[in-house]
Amino acid sequence: MKNRIAAIVQACLLTGLIVCMTVSVSAGKSLGPVTLTYAEVNTLEGTISGEMAKAFKEKAEEVSGGMLKIDIQAGAVLGSEEQILDNLLGGGNITDITRVSVFALKQYGCDKSSLLGIPYTFEDEDHFWTFADSDLADEILMEPHDKGLLMRGLCYGEEGFRNFFFKDDVNGIEDMKNKKLRVTSDPVMTSMVDDLGASAANVSFQELYSALSTGVVDGAEQPTANYQSNAFYEVAPNLMLDGHMLGVMQIMISDYSWDKLNEEQQGWLMEAADYASDVCREKVDEIEEENIAKLKEKGVKIVKVEDKSEWLDACKDTIDANAKNEYETYQKILAMKDKTE
Repeated sequence: MKNRIAAIVQACLLTGLIVCMTVSVSAGKSLGPVTLTYAEVNTLEGTISGEMAKAFKEKAEEVSGGMLKIDIQAGAVLGSEEQILDNLLGGGNITDITRVSVFALKQYGCDKSSLLGIPYTFEDEDHFWTFADSDLADEILMEPHDKGLLMRGLCYGEEGFRNFFFKDDVNGIEDMKNKKLRVTSDPVMTSMVDDLGASAANVSFQELYSALSTGVVDGAEQPTANYQSNAFYEVAPNLMLDGHMLGVMQIMISDYSWDKLNEEQQGWLMEAADYASDVCREKVDEIEEENIAKLKEKGVKIVKVEDKSEWLDACKDTIDANAKNEYETYQKILAMKDKTE
């Protein structure tokens, strides 16, 4: 009898220990504050991506009551977009969260994500936001994770349409011939520039101002906000509003960092992501108008391409080549423009 009682007591003590350990581990995962590093290659002021970063931080810290801290490292202090993405793929020992341009994901085999970076995909910003609110958009956010890349998208944003800018006077597609243009290393960008009769130059973003100033390149392309905030107009005062590509962005987190959070913390992060996306949607037109006004005051020559059909025709080979692996998905995205009318 004594042995039976002793066994029961021992079992109860063991069960209690297991329960305590489980509660302790669960509680330990909830204890904070947790600090997550957010890498942004652009400046925080005067850029839409900077506004998104600030909004994300504000909301995450607000809804968590300070239990989530977002440490924003802006101005490319943690490296280029490519370096940050490589770090996320390796487990994110430098950063937990970053904002990326979707066309950067193509090199990692994300065919659906890269559709968003094909020239002339989105007719206007309403077309893009109709897509961003769709189930297909959610599916594409998870594409890197589903492919085993150890990272996932949290939300979408956009920097406005990307435009070319030049040292010399340019008035139309015919003036693109033989121009040496700095673009990202993305093959879609390189192919597009070739289609337009220009040649692509491999220059880092940090060296672009100097490359324009010294004539290493004749021009480049960026969203207008980045063109203005980085003072590229000082060395390339001719802006061509051709809108060849919408600057679609995602805020991404490494799976390693995501998995360290409990469900409540993950919920706070998603709430912050949704808020940052909404702020982007509200501010993009406002910031674009402010930047155009500032550029005009600074004497920048601005040429707007009203009819893009010639540009679209010139880039047809690039569009077809990059849509073929996910042709049906691409057609779904294009068809969403009809829902905005």
